[in-house]
Amino acid sequence: MQNKIAIIGGGNLGSAIAEGLIAANFTQSQNIIVTKRNVSTLSSLKEKGVIVTSNNVEAIAEASYIILAVKPFQIKEILEQLKPNLNAQQHTLVSVITGVWIKDIQEIVGNDFTIYRAMPNTAIAIQQSMTCICSSNATEATNEFTSNLFNQLGKTVFIEEKLMDAATVLAACGTAYAMRFIRANIQGGIEIGFSAQVASLIAAQTVKGAAELLLQKNTHPEQEIDKVTTPKGCTIAGLNEMEHQGFSSSLIKGIVTSYKKITEGM
Repeated sequence: MQNKIAIIGGGNLGSAIAEGLIAANFTQSQNIIVTKRNVSTLSSLKEKGVIVTSNNVEAIAEASYIILAVKPFQIKEILEQLKPNLNAQQHTLVSVITGVWIKDIQEIVGNDFTIYRAMPNTAIAIQQSMTCICSSNATEATNEFTSNLFNQLGKTVFIEEKLMDAATVLAACGTAYAMRFIRANIQGGIEIGFSAQVASLIAAQTVKGAAELLLQKNTHPEQEIDKVTTPKGCTIAGLNEMEHQGFSSSLIKGIVTSYKKITEGM
């Protein structure tokens, strides 16, 4: 019997998870239930066979895994609504809510539940997310199912919960850092003669290829850099100029500044 998945919150993230699981044939669409107050916006999921409802309690009745994908300010009310119908033997809770810690959920539902906290990034929309996961009361079976679920939507890594803020910076804020790097590449490309459209294609595909080299070959960036830097060549000249201008230093400082901001609050 396949595990049914209830996604509480059919907004951008919740819908992207459902769409990705369907696209990857992770489970049959009728095994996915998505909730939202205004179900009319879930018509595309409904057409694919997903069960849509505005009733959260109804959604979890036959579910094994409950993915919480609501706004942070909504989680307390929703968990209190679900609590009388939650069963630690039946339900595994998976939160993808930014800033909500496992202890926050335990304070409402109790300590008996298997709870996962997962942090995907915006690339989940195209099944290329980097999702960081931590857990409480996990079993080998729930670990396997949860990692397989998010692996359909990109790549996953299990971390300690105390690193979740750091993961937010590296994996979520990191998307913006990468975009800014690509934008600078495009601007440089235009300056040396390319149209914006062609420069955009070359820059984006080059970064994608560089990332795939590291992911597929499991090499260190410097190993790949060495392959394209020749003595007195244009690559090393450009790299050295970037370092003289503080390229690596500014990026590291930016990451640390973002981390301080997220840990120290507004």
